Parts: sequence; structure tokens; C-alpha cells
Amino acid sequence: MSQVTSAGARLRAAVEAERPLQVAGTANAYAALLAEAAGFRAIYLSGAGVANASFGLPDLGMTSLNDVCEDVRRISGACALPLLVDADTGWGGAFNIARTTRELTRAGAAGMHLEDQVSAKRCGHRPGKALVSKGEMVDRIKAAVDGRCDPAFVIMARTDAHAVEGQAAALERAAAYVAAGADMIFAEALQTLEEYRAFAARLPVPLLANITEFGRTPLFTREELGAAGVRLVLYPLSAFRAAAKAQVAVYQALRREGTQRGVLAAMQTREELYQVLGYHDYENKLDELFGNDTP
Repeated sequence: MSQVTSAGARLRAAVEAERPLQVAGTANAYAALLAEAAGFRAIYLSGAGVANASFGLPDLGMTSLNDVCEDVRRISGACALPLLVDADTGWGGAFNIARTTRELTRAGAAGMHLEDQVSAKRCGHRPGKALVSKGEMVDRIKAAVDGRCDPAFVIMARTDAHAVEGQAAALERAAAYVAAGADMIFAEALQTLEEYRAFAARLPVPLLANITEFGRTPLFTREELGAAGVRLVLYPLSAFRAAAKAQVAVYQALRREGTQRGVLAAMQTREELYQVLGYHDYENKLDELFGNDTP
């Protein structure tokens, strides 16, 4: 696989081109097209997005590698932006983690992040998280790197240690993960810009900040995080949450009023939908191929 044209190479190029790189969470293929139209250079598929949006389940490690790969295929098939994927804890031991690397690459992902929670994982911004040992996480990273079929595919290590063991332990773990081959670090649930600065100063690889709503991390701006040394700013479920809220409002209006007239202004129009999808180009192709056919 060419390092010039691969999805992994495109993600690495985006990290260099935009500092910090804003990464938009996209729960499905249409959301990916909307993010692309808004000007984002990279997109993200979260484990919570797969569980919540595709299966109606909580983000508690209940979805499989195949479940995630199906959503990856759909998104990467519709949108050329490099896609970073949440691989949870890798779905098993060393051989499973290596397979995860290969399967996500095949599905079209540009990179993945593995975390240092136990297999029965929890949301990174919820209490009750438990971690594997630093050594076990190092082994996970080594297995992921060993399974890489595209050398540009990004192996990102996520550490949840800040909320469980404290900042010093999180920094120590992150350094060990980089030494094991991690290309980038995802420092979960930090609470101050000073903590991000400490990670950025300690690590020789790009640092990601997860700016998820209603969690432990304040909603720092892109500029604040960039000044603290952060290289990727992730918004994993922002659009999904907004879309869900809008759907509730529409469903309630339909039941309450018996018509959608009062919520039309909140809707994307048919023509706006067609513009995103390139609908008219498809119609024109049909006319070109079959428009002159006679029965």
C-alpha cells in the first residue's frame, strides 16, 4: 500500500497541515459528508457512536470489531477524508489486536486508538474506570504495530490514567507507550491546559485532546489547546448529540401538533440534501446512459 495515497498517510499529512488539526466525529456516512462540506480535514468514528447510533446500546464494550468495520467501510466508502477509529481495547489478546489493525486498515481507516482500560471498559469521562498494567498496554501497542500492513497507518495510544492514577502516572504511561511504537497519544479526561502542556512537553509525538461535551474536560478552544502544544482536537459526538436533540423536537412536534409545519425551519431542505449527495449528477448520469432508450 502506497504511503503517498493511503488513508494513514493522508491523516499524517493533515496533522502537519493544520495545527492543531480539528477532527470531527461522524456517526455515519452522511455525517462524514457534512463534515467534509464544512471544511474539516479529518474525521472520527467513536466506539460510543457505533454503539449508540448503529445499535442503540451504551458504550460499554458491547460491540465487536466486525460491527465497527462495517461502519468504517460505509464512511470511508462515501468520504475521502482520513478516518481515525476508536478501537477500544483491541478486542482480545495479541493476535486479535494485530488482526484489528489489519481489518481496520482494509476497511479504509487511517488510524486507530487503543486504550489502557480493562476489557470491560467504560466511557472515559465516567467514574469506575479500571486500567491494565503499563506492561500489558505496552504489549497491546506492540501487537498493533506488528500487525500493521500499511506503515503509515496511525497507531494512537489512549491513556485513561489521569483520572485513575493521576497526572504523573499518566505521563509515565504515555512515554512508555511512545517507546513501544505509538505514533500519537490520546490523553483522556485532562482538566487543565497546564496538564496538556506537560504532556506535550514530555512527548515527541502528536498529542490529541478529546473535547467531548458534558465530561471532565472543559470546552477549551482550538486556539487555547494549540498554544498548549496539542496537535489534534477531537469532537467525538458533538454533531450526533445535536442531531438527536433535533430529532426529539421533531417527533414531539409531530405528536403534539399533528403536522411538521412548525419545525420546517429546523430541517435540511430536499435541495440541500441533494447538494450534499450530488444527487443531480446521478440523475444526469442516468439520463446520459438511458435517457434516449426507446421501449
